[in-house]
Order: sequence, then C-alpha cells, then structure tokens
Amino acid sequence: MKLEQYQSAVENSNIISKTDINGIITFVNEEFCKISGYSKEELVGKNHNIVRHPDVLSSTFKELWQTILQKKAYKSTVKNLAKDGTTFYVNTTVFPILDEVGDIEEFIAIRYDVTQSICLTETLVLKEKELEQLNVTLEQRVDEQTKELLDLNQTLEERVKEEVEKNREKDRFLFQQSRLASMGEMIANIAHQWRQPLSELNITLYKMNKLYHRTETEQDLFFEDSYEHAKKIINKMSDTIEDFRNFFRPERQSEIFSLSFVAQEAVDIMRGTIEENQIEIRVVVKNDIQVKGYFNEFSQVIINLINNSNDAFCGKKIKNKLISIEIDTSIDGDAIIKVCDNAGGIDKNILDNIFEPYFTTKHSSVGTGLGLYMSEMIIKNSMMGTIVATNINKGVCFTITIPIKITKGA
Repeated sequence: MKLEQYQSAVENSNIISKTDINGIITFVNEEFCKISGYSKEELVGKNHNIVRHPDVLSSTFKELWQTILQKKAYKSTVKNLAKDGTTFYVNTTVFPILDEVGDIEEFIAIRYDVTQSICLTETLVLKEKELEQLNVTLEQRVDEQTKELLDLNQTLEERVKEEVEKNREKDRFLFQQSRLASMGEMIANIAHQWRQPLSELNITLYKMNKLYHRTETEQDLFFEDSYEHAKKIINKMSDTIEDFRNFFRPERQSEIFSLSFVAQEAVDIMRGTIEENQIEIRVVVKNDIQVKGYFNEFSQVIINLINNSNDAFCGKKIKNKLISIEIDTSIDGDAIIKVCDNAGGIDKNILDNIFEPYFTTKHSSVGTGLGLYMSEMIIKNSMMGTIVATNINKGVCFTITIPIKITKGA
C-alpha cells in the first residue's frame, strides 16, 4: 500500500518516462504528456527522440548512452521540442533498471520542468551592464594587486640571487623571505574572506531566479532589493581587496564607528544565509559604543562568527536556531560585544585550539581553519582588543573586548 502511495507521489510531482533497452518508449505519465503535447498513444511505442530538439548535439546523446549502458545514472539539463514546436527544458536523471542477474532490463527517466527558470534568466540581462561595470572595477583592483605581487616576487628573486652570489645583507634577505610568506598568507586570507560573500551572492541570485512565482509588483520590489543586496556584497568583496592592499602600510587610517552599526552591517551582509537557514538573530544594544579601528575588518569578524554558528546549526541539525549579539560596556569602561548561539557548543578538548591557523573540524569544502585565526588577528592587531570563546548553556559565546578610544551613550 505504501509503495503505491510513493509511486503515486513520484508520478504526480515529476515528469516520468520508461523505455526499453533500445530507447523505445514503454510508459509515460500524465506530466510527460502535458509538457510534450503528445498523448500516451502517440508516445508509447515510439523512439524517445520524438521530443529531441534539433539544437542538441549528437555528442550529447552519445554521452548519455555511453553512461547508462555502463549501468550508471546520467544527469543533465535537456532541451526538448514539444509537439506544437515550442521548446521546453527539463532537469533529467536517467536510471538503468537491472534484472535479477544484473543485466539492463529497461531505463527510467525522471525530470522536472525548468523552462520558466531558464527563461527568467534572460530578464536578468536588463541589469547586466551595471553589474558588468562593478565587475570591471573589481577585476581592475584584483589586477593591480596581482601586478604588485608579481612585481614584488620579481624583486625578491633578484635580491635572492644577489644575496646568494655576494653572501651579504643576510638580514635583508630573511626579511624579504618573511614578507613573501606574509603575502602568501594574505592571499589565503582574501580567499577565506570571499568565501562567505560568494555564498551569500549565490543565495541572492538563486532567489532572483525564483521570481516567476511572484506577482509582477512583487517581482519588481523583490528584484530591486535583491539587486541592491548583490551590489552591496560585491562592494564588500572589493573593499576586502583594498583592506589587504593596505595591510602592510603603517600609514593606513583608522576610523571612528559604533558597534551597533558594524553589527547591523554584518547581519545585513549575511541576510540571505540567515533567511535561507531560518536563523533568528537578536541584536541587543544595552549601551551603544563608538570605537576607533578598521570598520571593514571588524565587520568581517562578526560575519565569521555568524557563519561559524550557521555551519554548526547545519551540522548538528538544530531546529530553533538563535544567534544573539549583545553590545555593552564592562565595569572598567571597555567596549564589549558578545556573539552567542544555541548550536551545541564546542568540544572542550579542542576549545583551546580554535584560534590556531588552519585548525578546523569542518570539511575542506566548507572551512579552511583561517576564520577564527583571522578574527583574533584583527581584534588583537587592528583593534588592540581580545576575543575569547566559552561554552554556555546549549551553545558557545564569543566575547570581544575593545579599549574605548571615544565613548558615546546610545
């Protein structure tokens, strides 16, 4: 009985067909008939290429047959031709069905319609020029940074040769070697800093891609909001390049900013991830503090902590996800910002190691072990403060303490 229910659920929510080993259709469901425009009588007994679109290369079908005849599943987005000559697109998975002795008995294909999604992509071209301009600016900054690194590398190579040949100025040689290592670490840091904005940008673009589920008015409002959010993320990534370009410049200028503003900025940057994973964030400002430091770097610290909590929520499958950000002053008058969650806490055996570079409990595709290391480096070197982690009831709490240079009431 349950098997029949499962079968009914699959057939009613997907586009399904079956063929024999020669590609002759033996079964189609109602959804297949609806999207193709053919009746069951017109389809059963015919070769499956009845819906083949002439634009699709023969090499694509060669790859399909090579895959499924090796008893492997084949997945692809396929362009098809309906009976009335219109085009439709389906995400397709083809499975070989084996008999008792392991021979291929038939093939079953399960699809879902992505025609509207692909067509909607074309509407995004309307904003393409402005996004391209932002991209050009970002690429120019990356090119400038790359040129600086290449020039520095060339200079270092020349100096190394001179030092080897003359065996002089050893201290200078060691200094340059150390600087090269710092540049390598800087590149790794940039890659880490970009990981979360890129993920956030991907979520935003995915939401834009689902606009066709909304009314025209809702589309306009949602599109503009998502578009502006995407621009903000790209500008954040551009600022990251500038921040690291200035990393070794002692003359770089600090600025005055409030902790409530930097906290709200970090939450806004992470908006897509927060909504996607249904996380509740509470920002509690008991005493709004203004501090002196580097705004973009400090906001990245808050982003790193929110992202770590999100990863912990996903890994431990927490249902009611909560992150609280509390801003206050200590008894000594220092600025205090606490970022806490209910994601289960950190194993006490590794709690003392979490700020070490490249230390991570995450899969390599998710974490690099640089987030908390960079956060501690920013708090210590750029903000002259401290950051500590403690396990609390059902979670972990990161406490950042910063000496107040300028204090103002909320």
